[in-house]
Parts: sequence; structure tokens; C-alpha cells
Amino acid sequence: VRFLHQDDFEAHEARVCIHQGYTLSDPRRPRLYTDQQYLKSPDEMRALFSDLPEAIANTVAIAMACNIELTLGEHYLPDFPVPEDRGQEDYLRKLAADGLEQLCREQGIDGARLEKYRKRLQTELEVITSMGFSGYFLIVADFIQWAKQNGIPVGPGRGSGAGSIVAWAIGITELDPIQYDLLFERFLNPERVSLPDFDVDFCMERRDEVIDYVAGRYGRDHVSQIITFGTMAAKAVVRDVGRVLGYPYGFVDQIAKLIPFDLNMTLERALDEEKLLKQRYDSEEEVKTLIDLARKLEGISRNAGRHAGGIVIAPKPLTEYMPKYCEQGTSSTVTQFDMGDVESIGLVKFDFLGLRTLTIIDWAIRDINRIRMAAGETPVDIHDIPLDDPATYTLIQGMNTTAVFQLESDGMKKLIGRLKPDSFDDLIALVALFRPGPLQSGMVDDFVDRKHGRARVEYPHSDLEPILKPTYGVILYQEQVMQIAQVLAGYTLGAADLLRRAMGKKKPEEMAKQREIFTGGATGRKVDRQVASYIFDLMEKFAGYGFNKSHSAAYALIAYQTAWLKAHYPAAFMAAVLSSDMDNTDKITMLVDELHHMHLKLEGPDINQSQYYFTVKDESTIRYGLGAIKGVGHAVIENILAEITTAGAFTDLFDLCRRVSLQKLNRRVLEALIRSGALDRLGPDRATMMASLGKATRLAEQYVKNKNSGQNDFFGFDALGDQDRPSETENSEYVPAEAWSSEKCLQGEKETLGIYLNGHPIERYLPELESIITSRLNRIQPGSIRAAGYIHRIRTRPWSRGKMAELTIDDRTAHQLVRVFPEQFEQYRHLLLKDSLVIVCGEVEQDDYTISGFSIKAASLYSLEAYRNEFSRLLLKISPDKSMNGLAHELKDCLGEFLRGPTPVEVEYYNNTARCR
Repeated sequence: VRFLHQDDFEAHEARVCIHQGYTLSDPRRPRLYTDQQYLKSPDEMRALFSDLPEAIANTVAIAMACNIELTLGEHYLPDFPVPEDRGQEDYLRKLAADGLEQLCREQGIDGARLEKYRKRLQTELEVITSMGFSGYFLIVADFIQWAKQNGIPVGPGRGSGAGSIVAWAIGITELDPIQYDLLFERFLNPERVSLPDFDVDFCMERRDEVIDYVAGRYGRDHVSQIITFGTMAAKAVVRDVGRVLGYPYGFVDQIAKLIPFDLNMTLERALDEEKLLKQRYDSEEEVKTLIDLARKLEGISRNAGRHAGGIVIAPKPLTEYMPKYCEQGTSSTVTQFDMGDVESIGLVKFDFLGLRTLTIIDWAIRDINRIRMAAGETPVDIHDIPLDDPATYTLIQGMNTTAVFQLESDGMKKLIGRLKPDSFDDLIALVALFRPGPLQSGMVDDFVDRKHGRARVEYPHSDLEPILKPTYGVILYQEQVMQIAQVLAGYTLGAADLLRRAMGKKKPEEMAKQREIFTGGATGRKVDRQVASYIFDLMEKFAGYGFNKSHSAAYALIAYQTAWLKAHYPAAFMAAVLSSDMDNTDKITMLVDELHHMHLKLEGPDINQSQYYFTVKDESTIRYGLGAIKGVGHAVIENILAEITTAGAFTDLFDLCRRVSLQKLNRRVLEALIRSGALDRLGPDRATMMASLGKATRLAEQYVKNKNSGQNDFFGFDALGDQDRPSETENSEYVPAEAWSSEKCLQGEKETLGIYLNGHPIERYLPELESIITSRLNRIQPGSIRAAGYIHRIRTRPWSRGKMAELTIDDRTAHQLVRVFPEQFEQYRHLLLKDSLVIVCGEVEQDDYTISGFSIKAASLYSLEAYRNEFSRLLLKISPDKSMNGLAHELKDCLGEFLRGPTPVEVEYYNNTARCR
């Protein structure tokens, strides 16, 4: 490489060092030729390598071998094996026709409706076969069918593919596209040839099994995951360059933290928006050097990864189409071309996406059916549930949608409260409406007011009523834009899709051309030109906000399924949700709050009764999962559960240590089990078991040693080696210890489970706090407040006048957001410690972004001790029968050393005639 400028060379040198992990001062770093050392002629190169001439020859050979020709514009679909007497097109036609007939029989579709379905099927098949995509549909249907046959949950569809009746007929999707007005042309358009793209959701836990099936079916050298490239973003590139330049970590950290947090932040924007960063850039040479070099490297690729769901399948070995990349430290490979390049050379990608909600539904259904079948009841099939269930809509309308797919955010709950959805069409609209565009455009207000009769439902033209009636006259979906163009202006649906795309891109020349085509077509159908132009303006406005109805309908179905489970089988559903988020302490805390709201009981972990995941004990009780205990790994839990299955429940701590390998069940794991309460039924108390750990593990080690050497201890397993060996019963006696306080037990639960399970540390202070606070957190209302709670979460962020904090405090009745703005933040930041008790004085404000609908704006904060010192007083009342003689001396003896404290003491003496303080 030849560098024309010295600063270009320095940037390249820094980049190489970043990738190699060196600093510029490191003598081991790679050496690069500078401009002056650049060798310009082949003769000079030969002279330089005269002692190694094969190096020159091999360099030329490598260059020649790297030549490649790429033919663009062609598609390379893998070969799908079909019966010998049929081609791919015929086979797809047969599968689709048979599948449609079966679905129509199951759903009672016959007569004229059936003919409509058949006609739509034939139209789609003509397009699919003429574009050469029969094999694509067969491949997708094949791996989805395999997944279902092997009990792997598959989503009902995602994206525009749900608009295809062929996909529905052959089992790729689960939504009837005609019933929900979903358009095939939104997915595959014969007037704009492009590859179809099915995004398929699989259970998160078993997605890799499907990928492995595909690799085995089409050849492992034909199948690969797709590469992605991580780039140097603003903060990261500053840190990398600072390291390479050898600057102190603290200095670089200061500069990086001055860059505002934003996913699209650039160094250029940071210098414009952050005054202190700009000030230091202008005044400090080191900062200027750091930022200038970082700006040259910003945005370039830093590392390679793998696409979350992208899989490419080729008809020949992939190395005939592209190079492959071996991930560092592994033997697995990915394509060396990214997703865009893979498609540009004609290979087809398939998206195998993991969706955790499918795993939750599968786990919940499995638990439900286990209980139902044990009771002799028929199992539940989530695909057969009615979509008009009153209990489900009651739950949704009540905004009880925590853990319900797509409907659980605070903002969504607010929208649900306004919309009050009472049909599946409303749920489809709900998913489409909850996006920044509709929320900011006023579309949501129009939709809600029209649904509830507060505004009149109007249609721009009478012919558009069938299209816009499900959305109360509002243009909400992209499919509606296409249908309007078809009905009003005579567009084909393929041309209407091109119009929709043009409206989304908002190119003036293209829009002027399309306006003329639209108005001309509309006037040709006897629509007034002014009305046609007005409707075109409406379409153009809402096309930017319009959502793909196919995607919205598919996700609304999953949302409905989870809401149905929560309404009818709350314990099984919540157990599955808790199991899916076992590693996320914040989410577990939120879900435990939801359990209280749902009147479900959560029992603590029990070594003899718990499973790895959360399980249902009965219809109102959930048992904590052992896998949710921090510090206890999957392997040791498997060993414990296997031992219980084989030899029965553990009788005490000594029995547990003896029967489970101490290589896995080490002291750290045992301590976590004790502190979490999982061993509460194996011993007298947690303190005693903790004190007995050493003895229990020594006895277990001796037992294993004796067993391995073929010896039997006459009195049981004894590790003490005394001459007068005691019996096994005496040996298994616990070491006595003073019981832990309730506060210590609760702290152990918090550290191992992430929550206070069997109580709350605030309870010991409640008698005192009742005389201080004005409200518990679950009863707050707008106005002044004095509240108390433990700090559960702290988040700091920049504010216009400095730094502010957002606290979540917890008093066991609820979690509540507290905002501490810069002035108060600086004054009270010493109190902002996680798991500490604070008293907050301030104002309760309406807040649409919190579950409670409120937040507290803090004016002052206190620790309990500080509040006592500032506001408490001690009042002693002396009754008439007490003699005043010597009273002062008595009081002094009683109060003693405490007289030096800050709390004022008042004495009130009264008799039958007077009172004195």
C-alpha cells in the first residue's frame, strides 16, 4: 500500500494495531512501509528478495489464483428433491391444491367462497412458477414441516409472506390471507422481479436443530450462516485509538464518556452537541490528536460476527460462489460476503429467526397438557383456540398485558387503555398503530375517536368503504394504499406495489409521474379529478406511516395466543415466562410484581421439589426454578435432579454432599443453595448449615475415598479419624450456630435470587415509617408526597444542566420511578446507592411512560438516620403521681450517653390543675 499523505499512513497504522491488539509504542507491533520506503519497481522487489526468489513467484501465483468472474442478475436456487414423475412446478401445484382443499374443509369454506380461494391459488402459482421460485417455496415448506414433525414450535408467519395463499396451503404460514385482506403482491411482484424472502420464527431453544437439518439435507458445504461486520462507532473508536496511542485509560475514558449516548451518534455530531467535548478538543492537543485520528477510522469494520438468522443455501459448494471466513478460535465458518453481497451474486438467503415467545407458549402448553391429561382431560392445542374469547379481550382491555407478546410496554398499555380492542382486527391495528409515525401524526387519535364514536367515520370516496371500513376510514396499512390504487385508478396490484414504494421514498420526479397516472386512471373511472388528487395526497401522507398488514396480523396472532394463555392458565403461562428470563434479574423482579397483582403465589426453591425451570405446583402457585439461583450451573442441577430420580429425595445436608459429586457441587454452589433457601428443609436453619459445610464436605470426601478403595466404614462414613469412632448419626450432627437475622436471610435471597422472596427489609422499619411517609407506593396520586423505599435500580444520564438520575424504588407494594434532576443529584448523590433505603420528598406527576401512570420528581432525599436527626423529637410525659423531686437526675441517668445526640428531648409534666412543657 502506498500512502500519499503522512496522516493517511498514521490512520492505517493505528487501524492495523487495533486489529492486532498492539499499541504504537509496542516493539512487537507490525512494521509498515512509509511513503519513502515504498518500492516502486519489480526489479527492486526481486533484488530485495534475491535470497528467496520463490516468494516473488508465489506472490504472482496467489494473485493469479485469486481472479474470479461474477455473473450478476442470475439466481442460484438449491435443488429440491421431488418424486421422479414430477418436476418442481408440478409438485408445488399438487401440494398447494391438496393443502388448500384440506384447510377449506377444516374451516367450512365451500361454494362461491371456495372458488374464490381456488382462483387466488392458481393466480399465485402462475406468478411463482413463471418467476422460477417453485423450489424456494418447497424448500421453506420442507424445513418448516420437519420442525413441526419434531415438536419444534414455528411462528404463524412474519412479514409480507403471510399474504400468500400458496404459503398458507403448504404450511409455511398459518393465517388465511383472504380472510384478513392480505395481498400476495406485497410479497412477490411480477412487475418488479426480486427474490422472495420468508422470515421464519422458530423456538429460540431449538432453532439450531432446524439449521442442522438443512445443512444435512443439502450438504454441509452448501449451507452456511452469513457474516456480519461490526464497525467502529464513536465511543468505541475513541477507546481503541486511545489504547493504541498509549494514552492513560482514565483520560480516554473521560473523553469517551463525553460522547452522548445515541445509536446513530458520530464524532462530528458529538463535537456539535457536547460543549465540553468541543472545548477540550479546541484547547488540548492530546484530545485533538485522539479525536482527529478516531474520525479517520470511524465507521470502518472492526470485527466479524454472524448474522442472527441469515442462512444461505447454494446448489453447489459455497466456495464456488464466494470465499468463506473461519471464525477466530473456532472451526466453524461463515460466508465472507455479507447479506447484501450474498444476494447480489444470486444466492438465496433464508431467515431462521429465534423468537422466545414461541418457546414460552410451548413450555406453557406442555405444562397445561401434563396437568390436564393427568386429570383425564383433553389436551389444549394453541392453534385451535377461538379468536373471539371474551376473557382474553377483558384481560387486554384491562391493560393486564405484562408478559404478553408485543403488548407489554408501558406506552402500549396506554394505547390499549384508549383503544379498548374487542376484536382480532383491533389487535392487528394495535400492533400497526404503536409506532412513532402514527403516534406523532395524529392517526392514532383519529382511529381511537372514530372507533368509540367520538368522531364521524368518513371515506374519501364511496368505493373505498370496503377497504377502509376495518380501520374506521383511516389509511393504516400498506395493503390499503395498494387496494385504493387498484379500485380507484385501475392499477394492477403489482403496479400498486410500485406506487407504494415510490410514495415511501418520496422522490419528487417519480411522485409527479405517479400522480398523473393515478389521477388519469381515476378520472377514467368517472372520479372527479380534484377528489382523485385529494385521495392521492392522503395516500402519499399515510404511505410513510403505513404498516405491512401481513406482518401485523401474524404478530397479533402470537399476541392473542399469549393473552389467551394468561387469561385461562395464568400459573402455567407465568411459570414459562419466568423460565425464559431466568438470567435477567430486572425482568424477574418485574414479573414477581406481576404475580402479586395476579394473586399468584411464588414459592422459594426447594432442592427436592424444584426443577431446573419454574414449574406449576397448582393453579395458583409457582415453584421457583433451581436454574434461577445465581452461581448454580446447569450441570450440577442436572446431577442433582438425576440423583433424586434414581435414589429419592435428599434427607439432609450430609446426604446431599455424599450423593452428588463435589467436583460440581463445590462449596460456592452449596453456599448459594443455602443462602437462596433451597436447602431450608434439609437442616435446622441456614446459619447452622453454613457452619456445617466444612464438616459435610470432609465426610463426603472420606466416603468417596472409602468407596473407591473398596473399604466400608463400620459406623458409616467418618472423616475425623478418631480412635473411638462415633456412629453415623453422631457424625452427621450439625455444627451449632446462632441463627441469622431476618435481614441477613433476606440479603442472601437478594444476592442469589435477585429478589427478596420471603419478606422485605423495609418491614422492620414500617412502624417508624408510618409516621413519616404520606403514602405507600401503590397508592400514590398527583400532588406532594413523602415516600420511602429501597433503591432497586439506578440509571444516570446527561441533562441540560448537568447529570440526572432515574431511580426505581421498592417498598414491596410497588416499584416506582423517581427522577432526580441535576441540582438535587449533586446534593444527594451520596445517598444514591443500590439496595439502600431512602425517603423521598417531592411531587407526583402524571407519566405516560410508567406502569403506574405516575413518576415522582424529587425535591429532597434522606436516609432514615438523617431524617430522624432532622425531624424527629422525643416527648416524655410525666404523670401527676410522679414526684418532681430528683426527676432531673433520674432523666439524666436514664438517657445517659444519648444526651449528646441531635434529637431534641421535651418533658411534659401535668397535674389536675396545670400542664407544663
